[in-house]
Amino acid sequence: MLLGLGGFALDWATKEWALAALDPASPVPVIPGQLYLRLIRNPGAAFSMGESLTVVLTCLAIAALTFLLVWMVPRVRHPGWAVATGLLLAGVSGNLFDRLTREPGAFHGHVIDFLQVPWFAVFNVADIWITFAAITVIWLTMITQVNLAGERVERPSRPAGRSGS
Repeated sequence: MLLGLGGFALDWATKEWALAALDPASPVPVIPGQLYLRLIRNPGAAFSMGESLTVVLTCLAIAALTFLLVWMVPRVRHPGWAVATGLLLAGVSGNLFDRLTREPGAFHGHVIDFLQVPWFAVFNVADIWITFAAITVIWLTMITQVNLAGERVERPSRPAGRSGS
């Protein structure tokens, strides 16, 4: 939970900084050719997909946050899953906050994005949290094979192939 709150605060602070310091018409090279600060207001999802579906995206984010808080958080007993859940809480709540509070209004708000790398969408810190959460979930489920409670989940073994038939 603390990771979620801290991650949300960092996302919010960086977006407030971006709004105050960046001009949408003038990207700032941090590492020329690799990383730019470019302020955009995104009504859609990743890569600006679904720009006309802002209300739907807002409702999906509310459902995701509710699922995390009501179902996942009470069941987490493994430190890796605690990290994944905290990162998801931070990312989902950060972008949801924008959709609920930013212009042009509640449920229609545009997400503040400001980090740009070559051949990729412009993104924000909340998106970084969601990406790291996804990587962590993949690691926990595919590599360490532990569930939320920290129990090792054995994959069923495949039956040996039949020969000669």
